[in-house]
Amino acid sequence: MTAMTADPKQMANAIRALSMDAVQQANSGHPGAPMGMADIATVLFTRFLKFDPADPDWPDRDRFVLSNGHGSMLLYSLLYLTGYEDVDIGQVRNFRQLGSRTAGHPEYGHARGIETTTGPLGQGIANAVGMALAERMLAARFGNDVVDHHTYVFAGDGCLMEGISHEAISMAGHLELGKLIVLFDDNEISIDGPTDMAVSDNQLARFEASGWETSRVDGHNQDDIAAAIEAARASDKPSLIACRTIIGYGSPNKEGTAATHGAPLGADEIAATREKLGWSHPPFEVPDELLEAWRAAGRRSAGERQAWNGRLSALDDQARSTFERTMAGELPDELEAAVDAYKKSLADDPPKLATRQSSQKALNVLTKAAPELVGGSADLTGSNLTLADGMEAVSADNYGGSHIYYGVREHGMAAAMNGMALHGGLIPYGATFLIFTDYCRPSIRLSALMKQRVIYVMTHDSIGLGEDGPTHQPIEHLSSLRAMPNVNVFRPCDAVETAECWQLALQSKDAPSILALTRQGLTPVRTEHSPANLCAKGGYVVADAGSDRKATILATGSEVEIALAARESLEQSGIGTAVVSMPCHELFDAQDEDYRQSVLGAGTVRVAVEAAVRLGWDRYIGPEGGFIGMDGFGASAPAGALYEHFGITTAAVEAAVRERL
Repeated sequence: MTAMTADPKQMANAIRALSMDAVQQANSGHPGAPMGMADIATVLFTRFLKFDPADPDWPDRDRFVLSNGHGSMLLYSLLYLTGYEDVDIGQVRNFRQLGSRTAGHPEYGHARGIETTTGPLGQGIANAVGMALAERMLAARFGNDVVDHHTYVFAGDGCLMEGISHEAISMAGHLELGKLIVLFDDNEISIDGPTDMAVSDNQLARFEASGWETSRVDGHNQDDIAAAIEAARASDKPSLIACRTIIGYGSPNKEGTAATHGAPLGADEIAATREKLGWSHPPFEVPDELLEAWRAAGRRSAGERQAWNGRLSALDDQARSTFERTMAGELPDELEAAVDAYKKSLADDPPKLATRQSSQKALNVLTKAAPELVGGSADLTGSNLTLADGMEAVSADNYGGSHIYYGVREHGMAAAMNGMALHGGLIPYGATFLIFTDYCRPSIRLSALMKQRVIYVMTHDSIGLGEDGPTHQPIEHLSSLRAMPNVNVFRPCDAVETAECWQLALQSKDAPSILALTRQGLTPVRTEHSPANLCAKGGYVVADAGSDRKATILATGSEVEIALAARESLEQSGIGTAVVSMPCHELFDAQDEDYRQSVLGAGTVRVAVEAAVRLGWDRYIGPEGGFIGMDGFGASAPAGALYEHFGITTAAVEAAVRERL
């Protein structure tokens, strides 16, 4: 710990003043949480948090996550006070305005020092579990000399009410993530009023049941807060510190009430608050002695960072270069050659496999070429086939593993993967059935919003999964996921396309990927080796017309073989027909118009076939184009019977073409 030369209560009051002033000027925001948590933040940032605003991306910094992201002015105040260049007083004044780095909720990428996007409650604490797990896994790989830091979380009542928190804390306790410390803003107030109107959980007992250390402190007694953090840092378990706070602390007429939660205090109440806190300074003004004390807190880890640089330099050349490469998110040079060699082997002996099996075979290659690729499954390892050759399970006894058994925690898994990606050094993938993207969707959206390379392996991608029936058969999911900005949805048709889609997912540094994979075996389509990644353009002609093209059949995944069979029949009838495989609509849409038209076939009859809903296909086939797919939910039966029952057949595709000629 470092002694402070300024009054720590006044240092906390600087946070309170900046927060209430910024919210007042914006006429929008949440002053209550920053004012209530100011003492906790002061203790953490001045005495414990390892960070350096002069090098905000220092890999061994402690991670700080403001899970209750509506309290964003708490974070922005801290970034300004401790000396982050990205957040000067102008940004504080411009809170919640267009183009500012100080958005209503913290947005990753807007300013350094913001470790993750928070706002949807519960996401931050779940991200933090992934960050803490990444820290332990990287320490096992590179040693504690270069990876040894904590993850701290501020969380409110709302974060802990959200279901995702249950999944996250259960996983953290099971994995014994002892460097994860959650400081709970226990103010007993929500937007609607006192929390006891809606919830009566014993949070400490809940966390204890999941294997956490717990304690309770006065959230305005800085010495007690410090002692609790010291004890938490000494524990081998993750820790919850319940800090009893007063929301809107210092507001004489509104503190302790929901009135401070999500609205400006008002000019009169701010004046009264200034008087009560003994804060006589004008809006947005922090006196020099207090600002310097905060800036000193921002500089106090500079020596640790320099010492860390020395330890990094002391690593052997290979370990150091691998660490630096993976933290930068760069792929190994040998990956491309490994994929090409694998594709050649598939061309030599084309396998008839479900694409989930093809995915596992691709992983056998990829995880060896890129060991930073780590993944797992939400209790469906034997179905999702995420366990590659040589992978060991990650556990509290073996952080050196690379396969994670996430349990039945689809949402927690997705959020933790975001945290791992944000931490850096690992490329996470996680799996469940495509239908259960419904459980992952809020975290998938945040992967996209934050531009994170997170790979979602979603198997059992259609009615083709068969007997499990309509509850497990995704119908609208492909369209729904394709509607989300900055997500690449891949639906490969065979083993070669699966390998290519995996390669593209790994190369996608700024967007998450979804791999929609089949349960049923598929006939090989790509039987000739191509060094080029044909899936990279999203769609391509997989079988051209034998004569003048009159018709174009578009398909993805398991339906490509149906399209090819229809083409064969049409060609025999003298109807020149091309088949287009479209494994990724998003990449296809990114191509130039000339390429798209060359693939789609200008002036041709167009029919699309996909065992899902039509939504999204009209931009390729037009309103008069044919679509063979689903317009309702599925049923329980073997896959072949279902395809026949719902009319997703070669005959139906052929008929749709003929009736439009």
